[in-house]
Amino acid sequence: MRKESEDSALESAAKAIRSSEALIAFTGAGISVESGVPTFRGEGGLYETMDPSLLEINRFNSEPKICWEAIRSVFYSAGPSGKRPEPNAAHRVLAKWEAAGFLRSVVTQNIDGLHSKAGSRNVVEFHGSTRELLCRRCGKRIAATDEALDSGLLASLPPLCPDCGTILKPDFVFFGEGIPQEAYSDAFSAAAEADACIVVGSTGVVYPAAQVPIMAKRSGATVIEVDPGDTEFSSSIVDIHVRLGAAEAMTKLDELVGR
Repeated sequence: MRKESEDSALESAAKAIRSSEALIAFTGAGISVESGVPTFRGEGGLYETMDPSLLEINRFNSEPKICWEAIRSVFYSAGPSGKRPEPNAAHRVLAKWEAAGFLRSVVTQNIDGLHSKAGSRNVVEFHGSTRELLCRRCGKRIAATDEALDSGLLASLPPLCPDCGTILKPDFVFFGEGIPQEAYSDAFSAAAEADACIVVGSTGVVYPAAQVPIMAKRSGATVIEVDPGDTEFSSSIVDIHVRLGAAEAMTKLDELVGR
């Protein structure tokens, strides 16, 4: 991949998007940073203040109350502003592109649910999401909406299934759990059919999720990366690298794609 100026990279990316007939997006933590959602790894990441073992399935099974206390604080509590995270411009642009027919689907590593909140409909949540609580005995799902949380859904920990009394689990993938089969299949099917893949805010270090854009590249897709820095993808599979933050890059691309 040759290095391009910012304007040239944006123009090249917009051209690839406009000419694509099977564009997919692959997103990671970097797309949600500007919504106030911290990354897990790296400087300022959650793992600097949170013990990762609290997200291990064996520990959750043995110490659910302790794990739930951390999970509620990190994933279900309002931030310093008193509000929970909202989609930013990058999420909204992807939703707009899907509605306009530019984008087939979003495959996301994120569990924050912000793509759906922004209006995206064809979202593959590879690692699940915080949007529902799951009973692993009877299968009941409870929506963890802002209204439900404000009404005390997690006032008592650990939360229990109202039907069978089993401890509820957030419906995201813990360490030690496998990727849900449907999400895995949908993600790689989308990658195999893609003729272009825009990667937004993913470092490319978490597997098997990182194999999705690699699969798209092997299937002949043009890979566009949106990230201000270099990632594991940058020197291996990326054709066009837009070196800007997610919201700024996607806003500029949206303007160019719409011309």
